[in-house]
Amino acid sequence: MNLVRAAGTIGGLTLASRILGLVRDSLFARFIGAGFASDAFLIAFRLPNMFRALFAEGAFSSAFIPMFNQKVAAPDGRGLPDGITFAEQALAVLLPVLLVMTVLLEVFAWPVTLLLSGSFNGVSEEQFAFAVMLSRYTIPYLMLISLVSLLGGILNSMQRFWANAAAPILLNLTLIAALLGFHSADPLITARNQAIGVSVSGALQLLWLAWACRNAGVRLRPRWPRFNPEVKRLLALIWPAAAGAGAVQINLVVSTALAASLLAHGSVTYIYMADRLNQLPLGLIGIGLGTVLLPTISRQLGGGDAVAAMDTQNRGMELALLLTLPATAALVLCGEPIAAALFGYGRFTPQDAHFTAQALAAFSIGLPSYILVKVLTPGFYARQDTKTPVRYAVISMAINLIGNLVLIVPLQHMGPPLATALASTVNVALLYRTLVARGHFAADAQLRRRAPRLLLAALAMGAVLWLGQGLLTPYVHGTWFIRFAALLALVSAGVLVYGLFAFITGAFSRSDLRLLVRRRSKINDE
Repeated sequence: MNLVRAAGTIGGLTLASRILGLVRDSLFARFIGAGFASDAFLIAFRLPNMFRALFAEGAFSSAFIPMFNQKVAAPDGRGLPDGITFAEQALAVLLPVLLVMTVLLEVFAWPVTLLLSGSFNGVSEEQFAFAVMLSRYTIPYLMLISLVSLLGGILNSMQRFWANAAAPILLNLTLIAALLGFHSADPLITARNQAIGVSVSGALQLLWLAWACRNAGVRLRPRWPRFNPEVKRLLALIWPAAAGAGAVQINLVVSTALAASLLAHGSVTYIYMADRLNQLPLGLIGIGLGTVLLPTISRQLGGGDAVAAMDTQNRGMELALLLTLPATAALVLCGEPIAAALFGYGRFTPQDAHFTAQALAAFSIGLPSYILVKVLTPGFYARQDTKTPVRYAVISMAINLIGNLVLIVPLQHMGPPLATALASTVNVALLYRTLVARGHFAADAQLRRRAPRLLLAALAMGAVLWLGQGLLTPYVHGTWFIRFAALLALVSAGVLVYGLFAFITGAFSRSDLRLLVRRRSKINDE
């Protein structure tokens, strides 16, 4: 129940952020549409997005949190002060590196943009220069979000999950404000204002977490950088973790570059919008579980309780499947009304919404894999093994590249998402097989019993929604209120049908419900 509560807190705040993100994307589609301006901004936004995933949700947290927790839980009795000292030492080395990296990226923004876009497909020199300018506006976000990840890692280790989980909300609020207050009839100007807003949001997130750390009694003092053994170990763990945690993001960068260089204008936008919808359950489920599992398993292993760590990972996988499988069925089978309701108005045409739904179906095939990566990798990172995930990430990236090259011409905008889904599935299979072979994971009787029943319930729900989605078609092109009501009806029907079939198949029993109610009542009484 502690796992569910903590993951629910993070998931709830992440869900709020993702919903605001959908509002932002809807406004983006309305004011900018799907064309060169939108593609140029999304290319400029891709690099900061990748660093956010690598550092804020991946490599730095994966390396820093276990080491910080070891300091806090050390038997010498110093606890938190030792952990803060270690954080200050890490910051002293990290900040100069980030400053130099930011300056270099600003100087070399032209080749960086070329690498990310493949020079786009048939644009003029002036258009490409505009895309480079947008990249320069967004590059400072890389440094800011990396510092945010350090402060967020400290708060997560102290089990103050909510402040860090709430930080991305500031990104969406900033970009929404820029769209509403500074949009223009010229989509290029609106795209430029969005790029400026990205870096502004990074500064706001850093100020927010600095305030949260002060409230938690954490004040990091400046130090001269020193490469002591602990800092060297941290750096040695970060780089392989970056590749391991960022396999999906690196795959998306490859997919975006190929789409920009080989496909018609607007294809990058279709893929991005589809990925944003796919990221909604990933953010709600995967990030919440991954954030909670790493410090929880690290603490259990540090206390010598391998049995508890095994049970935690089993319950994490069970919870992931419970929430992921119905989301996968809904996004694959009902993407058309969802994309039309959220994006299909203003400059974003019905054809654009249709192409987005196609890309969404391809992405969502791999949704369980994307989330299970978040569940399985803590089993390696908690044991300070970052090399094994990186080996599998390299294999995954190679499969993604081959899949992109093979699928992008015949399937167009559906090719890159499908290649990403297949590559992630291979990554999960390798991670799972290795944990089992090492004796670090074994599916217990409860997970083995429930997993196939959850799959059956999700398939039944998907079939019902697919047969009934035609009833919503007249309403997904109406006013905002009608669109929202149509989506609410779709989601509500899905939840009811899935819950019904989960009880019918035995995936979720009455005793589970009674236990949940009793635990919730006990928590409220306390």
